[in-house]
Amino acid sequence: MVTITLMGQLQTAEGERDLACEVSEPMTVRQLIQRQGETLRDILQLMREKKLLVTVNKRIASEDTRIQDGDDIKLVPHDGMGGTGLAPSL
Repeated sequence: MVTITLMGQLQTAEGERDLACEVSEPMTVRQLIQRQGETLRDILQLMREKKLLVTVNKRIASEDTRIQDGDDIKLVPHDGMGGTGLAPSL
C-alpha cells in the first residue's frame, strides 16, 4: 500500500486529500498517478505543467522517482515563482 497525500489546496475530484493505493510492483510516481484515472486528473495536469513538488518518504523526488509498497508520497502545488500553482493552464 502506498499513501498519496495532497497538500495545500489540492484535493481529488471527490474532495479527498489522502489516498491509499495498492502497488504490486515498483513504478514511478507518474505511473501511479496515471493509474488513478479521473480521481487525480487535475493533479496529473499540474504534473505535466511542472507545477507540483513531489516528495517520497520525506525526501524531495520527481515524477520519475520509482516507488514501491510502503512508500509515502506528498504532492505540493507550486508555480515556480512562490505561488500556489493551483489552476491548470487552459
